[in-house]
Amino acid sequence: MTFAVIQMVSQADVLANLAQARQLLEQAAAQGARLAVLPENFAAMGRRDQAALGRAEALGEGPILPWLQQAARDLDLWIVAGTLPLPPDGQPDAKAHACSLLIDNAGQRVARYDKLHLFDVDVSDSHGRYRESDDYAFGAQVVVADTPVGRLGMTVCYDLRFPELYSALRAAGAELICAPAAFTAVTGAAHWQILTRARAIETQCYVLAAGQGGTHPGGRETFGHSALVDPWGRVLAELPQGPGVLLAERDAAEQAAIRQRMPVARHKRFFAAAEPRLPGATVINEIEQ
Repeated sequence: MTFAVIQMVSQADVLANLAQARQLLEQAAAQGARLAVLPENFAAMGRRDQAALGRAEALGEGPILPWLQQAARDLDLWIVAGTLPLPPDGQPDAKAHACSLLIDNAGQRVARYDKLHLFDVDVSDSHGRYRESDDYAFGAQVVVADTPVGRLGMTVCYDLRFPELYSALRAAGAELICAPAAFTAVTGAAHWQILTRARAIETQCYVLAAGQGGTHPGGRETFGHSALVDPWGRVLAELPQGPGVLLAERDAAEQAAIRQRMPVARHKRFFAAAEPRLPGATVINEIEQ
């Protein structure tokens, strides 16, 4: 049960990014991977036409979705397609989501996850102000799906800072959790490795953290350090910067033993809300009198 994460340094040229991603996926498949995770924004970074890109894909006029389906079929590989801008199904003119797709080895879509937590923050770097919600709508669903390497929970980048989501994925049966990302160099150096290991430890899941690692249009710098982390929090493989492929095997017996020896899921006393809510929503506590 071999899986892979792909690290890239995506630029603004969609077709060039797809060509590089294909080469990296070929490397993963040649080394025995059954599932590979592409990074966030794998098809494009530094563009200002995200809405147009997403609409074209939704109308069947863009290059990304056909490329994904063909790559999965050609390589007999399940692919987590990092993120791409994609409106809700059947609504090509609606605001796009930062959407992560799970494609099976027949080229069929198995699952769609729309990023729940959007990166609306200020960072002490050359970019300064990040407001993902200007371009993307918030997701609303927790997503898990069965794959050849185990039951996969889906997250994206900034989601790593919200352990409640990861707890919900574990409760839904996740054995592995993917985290395609484009962490900034500043926030990544401070927190990336801590967060990926912490999410693996608390959920007792493998974390497949596929990052962007380098310099992008406009001088934006991403941290890289894509990693595969096991359920005990051990880093099985890591890539500091630049494009590349990391592989590891899932040891299902060891994972089961970890969960049996330390049954944290049974010991939980606090539980996250069953459904995500939008930022700013009011929580009403109803107490019986």
